[in-house]
Amino acid sequence: MLILGLTGSIGMGKSTTAKLFAEAGVPVYDADATVHMVYDGEAVPAIEAAFPGTTVDGKVDRAKLSAQVVHDPAAMQRLEQIVHPMLGAYHRKFLDDAERSGAPIAVVDVPLLYETGGEKRVDAVVVVSTTPELQRERILARDNMTPEKLDAILARQLPDAEKRKRADFVVDTSHGLDPVRVRIREILSQAARMPQRRA
Repeated sequence: MLILGLTGSIGMGKSTTAKLFAEAGVPVYDADATVHMVYDGEAVPAIEAAFPGTTVDGKVDRAKLSAQVVHDPAAMQRLEQIVHPMLGAYHRKFLDDAERSGAPIAVVDVPLLYETGGEKRVDAVVVVSTTPELQRERILARDNMTPEKLDAILARQLPDAEKRKRADFVVDTSHGLDPVRVRIREILSQAARMPQRRA
């Protein structure tokens, strides 16, 4: 089974592209959704113990947790030591299930794929992209988003131009869904002929 890593900066249309891969019959692992799930369940006791006051009603309050870790690299590392083993287990189970189902290709949707060295754990990388203008317009239309917050998020992400340069495939989401569907079909047909190269 070939594993495609799907990534792209905020506001590029990655979540929509992931849905269209799923619509095309490809198993898709959603890293963000898995984080939400462990924050609502198994990670809660350990996170509350490490960061008192960051859980409410048995769930992690992401805003409170973020306030405690975002400017503190040591705290961020402590959080990752709690959460990463849990996420790793879900990730492995997803890949095992996809392999057992006979899927020729699986997609792992990881926002910070390059930033975390994740490209070494996939066979090819698909980067979702659009114009900087459209990106800003999409993000600033979201609730609770400010230009300052957006700049802080972008500062933590590898620049789009660099992602595109390193990608095996680029999906441009500037022109609506139909061209994206066509591009996904092209990617799947090319990927089916690629060798496995993950570490």
